[in-house]
Amino acid sequence: MAKVLIIGAGGVGSVVAHKCAMNADVFTEIMLASRTVSKCDKIAAEIKEMHGVAIKTARVDADIVAEMVMLIKQFQPVLVINVALPYQDLPIMDACLETRVHYLDTANYEPKDVAKFEYSWQWAYQERFKEAGIMALLGCGFDPGATQVFTAYAAKHQFDEMHYLDIIDCNAGNHGKAFATNFNPEINIREITQPGRYWENGEWVEIPAMSIHKPISYPAIGPKESYVLYHEELESLVKNFPTLKRARFWMTFGQAYITHLQVLENVGMTSIKPIQFQGMDVVPLEFLKAVLPAPDTLGENYTGQTSIGCQIRGVKDGQEKTYFIWNNCDHAETYKEVRGQAVSYTTGVPAMIGAMLMLKGIWMKPGVWNCEELDPDPFIEQMNQQGLPVQDQVNQTLSVEE
Repeated sequence: MAKVLIIGAGGVGSVVAHKCAMNADVFTEIMLASRTVSKCDKIAAEIKEMHGVAIKTARVDADIVAEMVMLIKQFQPVLVINVALPYQDLPIMDACLETRVHYLDTANYEPKDVAKFEYSWQWAYQERFKEAGIMALLGCGFDPGATQVFTAYAAKHQFDEMHYLDIIDCNAGNHGKAFATNFNPEINIREITQPGRYWENGEWVEIPAMSIHKPISYPAIGPKESYVLYHEELESLVKNFPTLKRARFWMTFGQAYITHLQVLENVGMTSIKPIQFQGMDVVPLEFLKAVLPAPDTLGENYTGQTSIGCQIRGVKDGQEKTYFIWNNCDHAETYKEVRGQAVSYTTGVPAMIGAMLMLKGIWMKPGVWNCEELDPDPFIEQMNQQGLPVQDQVNQTLSVEE
């Protein structure tokens, strides 16, 4: 049906490439490109061996618009799937605009020199994409991504008005490492060391990082200590569902992880300000990233499950109602299927689904869109078919409120 260009060969990029190859009736030609072509070649060899599909590889520096434009013109894809770093969102969007090619990513833009992320930079492309007749789908991973689809599905099928939304994200897996992050360490640590924020009564409430926490019970896992963070999908959800009185995002962290992180913070290793070392500028967090295990190496002996979902309270037909919709994903099973751990899988599979729906014309409209602005039903249907089965419960006590 269509050619697709995937940018980024980390854990998520690998899953996206595998899953596109497993849906070769839609993704008829695939190219995987990154700054390090040897990573792309390794993934391509795995895909050929496991799925019998040959994919192309290329080297590109996604920070450089001209390089991206040249590669797009050579390969001529219909869609670019950006699973590189969030710093590279805008250059890749610029390249897509110049070549009139559709765009999809899994995380919103953030500037490299400030630990800050928001949609404003990408939403500003709305008119230009619309005029060019091309579509940009933002944040189509799991959270953001599937969590927004879950919320839209609840709004469509379960509620007249949604009032309270809690997105809960648990990784109860064990990779056997003393300290490692499940996705890019630099992005992960920047995200959790900045102040938390949640939406309440029409405004943002800012809190010190990791200062609100409590045990929340997750399906098939049980209670895990969970912390309120600011997460990007909250920004678009409260805009698109204005009846929400409160919206929060919770994520689990083990005590060993918290202790390691506090020590690293205390000694300055999580800083993004360059320091002079032996005559060179070194960013401590970038150095830390280089010495930590790469997320795409964690899969082989990973055990346990992830559980991510939305717990929602609101009103239907004048009656108060609760709704919980979620997915659990098993690390060992995802490794068997695509040589990746479940955190990469839960991001990569929704990216492939979003791309599939765009290419089939089901989720296709010019402009810049977040996942909750499109019909949730075909996305949920594909989650059930592509390895992320969705479960739900109506009018049960919400564990986040216990």
